[in-house]
Amino acid sequence: MKKKIMAVALATAIAATLMACGGSSSSGSSEGAAQGDAAATTEATGGEGIRLLNGKPEIHDQLMALAAKYQEETGNVVNIETIGGDTSASDELKKMYQADNMPDIFVIEANQAPNWDGLLADLTGEAWTNDTDYELVDEKMGTIGFPYTVEATALAYNADILEKAGVDPASLTSPAAWQAAVETIDSKKDELGLTAVFGWCAEPANLGWSSGTHVFAQYLDAGLALDDTTYIDLLNDGGKIDEARMNDFAAFVGMMNQYSDPALLVDGTYDNQVAGFASGKYAFVTQGNWINGGVTSNPEYTGWGMGFAPYAFEDGIDTIIAGPPSYWTVYSEGNVDAAKTFLQWVSDDSAQDILVNQANLISPFNDCKYTAADPFAESIMSYMAAGKTSGWHTMLKKDGLQNKTCQVFAEYAKGTMDQATFVSTMAQVISSYYNQ
Repeated sequence: MKKKIMAVALATAIAATLMACGGSSSSGSSEGAAQGDAAATTEATGGEGIRLLNGKPEIHDQLMALAAKYQEETGNVVNIETIGGDTSASDELKKMYQADNMPDIFVIEANQAPNWDGLLADLTGEAWTNDTDYELVDEKMGTIGFPYTVEATALAYNADILEKAGVDPASLTSPAAWQAAVETIDSKKDELGLTAVFGWCAEPANLGWSSGTHVFAQYLDAGLALDDTTYIDLLNDGGKIDEARMNDFAAFVGMMNQYSDPALLVDGTYDNQVAGFASGKYAFVTQGNWINGGVTSNPEYTGWGMGFAPYAFEDGIDTIIAGPPSYWTVYSEGNVDAAKTFLQWVSDDSAQDILVNQANLISPFNDCKYTAADPFAESIMSYMAAGKTSGWHTMLKKDGLQNKTCQVFAEYAKGTMDQATFVSTMAQVISSYYNQ
């Protein structure tokens, strides 16, 4: 059976109506990365046509090229409107809705879907849905989200360092394998030129979005099938956790604490973390493929390969979290047929060529023949091809929870709590937040 990304209704987090919708519409990756200075850019390829609201300003120029190609091939016009910098797409959409000025296609995150109940076209049965495992499906509304890229997060690694240390990343599928590998790398730090095995930062003010969302995501999804919502469902049922799984996760985080650069661990920044990885100071970092530009543009980067290894805090965990950071949806009161026609074209070769080869996006479509220049692309696509990706269900937790859980990670990193206290504190903090 095909695996689908499910839009889960959050009983408390997404109780707002459409008129009250807000929050960021940028991807999970962009919480820690600059998205540009322009609040909004609107450009047309000429003539009347459908409108697309884009939430990733870093690919605005490439989407303009996409629209131009579409007009060249079909004669149809797509007007690209880009939101970024200090303006979130969801804030702009609220204004557009109130002004009766909605675009035909617009971007949302999965946990924003309930805010649009009744206002999104059902894309069930579109041909492109047969060529991806990543469309956004809602039990009530049907297929509502078109995936335009895949992003991934796990433990990013420096392939050259692992090879020199004699560590096969494919073997890192159990706590015992990880412990042995970490001890081996740590024993060779001097000859490998390493500061620490891990570049892991639990500083809550600057990187709380990373620990509270992406690292916490591993507890929720590592090792699970793409459509398995076991632990996010438990979490959203009043803030419950699986204490045995959380204990195993805590032991793994404790290992990362022990073998991390202490200066980065408790008092670092995103830029410190990425720069350290780029300069070969760390074998692993706790980020996703969105760091690729920061790494490859660093003058100390020497061209070594990168990949992802799973957070294998239980035996047999062999997946990475991968999926769309956001989706394109079709406004049900807009030009639905023209929007559907455009999305079908986007899933095909001409558009995929632009999105992959010019925008460096990783395609969610199985028949795409292009590989992005992203140095993580080969690793991510190998997991996708093997069916070894877990879902981005961390984006479906109660909004703001990351601001609480990141404080627990920080205290654990500082050594002010042991493993058992981390588990009990995490359980208390989550329960309290969900039930306040």
